[in-house]
Amino acid sequence: MAEHDFGVPLSITDSAVRKVRSLLEEEENPNLKLRVFVTGGGCSGFSYGFTFDEKVAEDDAVVEREGVMMVVDSLSFQYLSGSEVDYSEGLHGSQFKITNPNATTTCGCGSSFSV
Repeated sequence: MAEHDFGVPLSITDSAVRKVRSLLEEEENPNLKLRVFVTGGGCSGFSYGFTFDEKVAEDDAVVEREGVMMVVDSLSFQYLSGSEVDYSEGLHGSQFKITNPNATTTCGCGSSFSV
C-alpha cells in the first residue's frame, strides 16, 4: 500500500472509531475498512457516502486510529481534506456525519453539501 501526501488529513472521532469497531465485530471480518466517499447529487450538489471495503487502492488516503482504518479515494479526498468523521446517536436516529471545512453550503439532512 502506497503512502501519499494528500495535504490536510482527515480525522475520525472516538465515537466513530467505537462504532466502526462494533460493526466490524458484528461482521466478523477484521479486514474491512470504513470507506468514505463523495458522489454527485443530493440537495446541495454532492452527497457523502459510507461503506465497508476490504480493498485499499494505491491512490487511497488511509487514516488509522486505534486499529480502525478509514479510506478515501483520491477524487473524494479533494472535497474531504481537513474533514472530521463522527458518529452520533440522537432523536433523529444514528448516523455517521462529516464536518467539512470545504463545504460552502449544506442542507438540513446533513449528508449533502456544495463547494
